[in-house]
Amino acid sequence: MENDTIETEMTAEQTMTPSLEETRKVKMFTEDLKAYFGTFRALHGIDMRIFSNRATAIIGPSGCGKSTFIRCLNRMHEFVPGARTEGKVFLDEKDLFKKDIDLIEIRRSIGMVFQRPNPFPTLSIYDNVCAGLKLSGIKNKSFLNQAVEESLLKAALWEEVKDKLNHSGMSLSGGQQQRLCIARALAVKPEVILFDEPCSALDPISTGKVEELIHSLKENYTIVIVTHNMQQAARISDYTGYFYLGTLVEFGATKKIFTNPDKQETEDYITGRFG
Repeated sequence: MENDTIETEMTAEQTMTPSLEETRKVKMFTEDLKAYFGTFRALHGIDMRIFSNRATAIIGPSGCGKSTFIRCLNRMHEFVPGARTEGKVFLDEKDLFKKDIDLIEIRRSIGMVFQRPNPFPTLSIYDNVCAGLKLSGIKNKSFLNQAVEESLLKAALWEEVKDKLNHSGMSLSGGQQQRLCIARALAVKPEVILFDEPCSALDPISTGKVEELIHSLKENYTIVIVTHNMQQAARISDYTGYFYLGTLVEFGATKKIFTNPDKQETEDYITGRFG
């Protein structure tokens, strides 16, 4: 894969070097973040900034710690038996690893969309979208109706499902199911949305729709996306971090990472000489 192939797929906005003012708008950041599975260390002291209302792509070969990193951002890593973390993760300068932190509130503020679409199989399209709101104790039907419509509109799915909201979420195509999961994440009004290879199980047309959606969501949300597809990272991200063997090798504006990286290891991966 050649650098010029990647570059031609970027938008004019993405090729611009971020201004000093923009780089100050940090939504999340990590300090010396380490993650373990038992005695195995999966992340080695990650220091990284995630900028507000921008898309940050995490790239790197399989097993390099990409998914582990984003699961640490909303403390989902701890769900794995024997898993633990060290270091710090901040959201708007709030330390998310403090002992008295509300984990439910963290996961409401930092939503997640997984690799494979995972709508709740026993719930309708409507109930899938508002599941998180109902779990929060919201019962007002008018409020729920509005939230469902708004979330499906933001997920570019409303026109396709508005006449079959009572149908099972599993009745939708794979691409529609993934957008339904995005709508479900949006319904609780998160500040950050994490995407863990959201297009890996989708066909090219569905992938294009999800990419367009992610690009539009940046206006109101901060996006972090793990992707194995470097062309996709170039198309939709403003910043890119290259991970290898649990370390953050290089981080910067996507244009620079893909056309003029500082590290030889990054260039070798981008150009296909490695990985």
